[in-house]
Amino acid sequence: QLQASGGGLVTAGGSLTLSCAAFGLSFSTSSRAWFRQAPGKEREFVAARTRSGALLYSDSVKGRFTVSRDTAKNTISLQMNSLKPEDTAVYYCAATVRGILSALRTSGTYEYWGQGTEVTVSS
Repeated sequence: QLQASGGGLVTAGGSLTLSCAAFGLSFSTSSRAWFRQAPGKEREFVAARTRSGALLYSDSVKGRFTVSRDTAKNTISLQMNSLKPEDTAVYYCAATVRGILSALRTSGTYEYWGQGTEVTVSS
């Protein structure tokens, strides 16, 4: 029900935009998020848009990454600027219809996951 796209190879300082299309879920009833998982590391929270429209960011991406939505396409995007080599990871989009605000930074909160898209930032 979630399909992520937009990953690729970029040099440090560059930008990349990821998109996640949702099928069967609406913005009004679901919170959407991005997580990432680097090789050998646990999956970590990146950013989220709650069903009420609030935006959450991890400290590591705040000020560099921006979450936005396209209601007509039922798509959430992650604009990534000033990319660093440590941003290299597989990025996953996720959605929850039951999750509460206090739990949106936790991967176990989400019922739906996209397939992941790989982002590589070279130094």
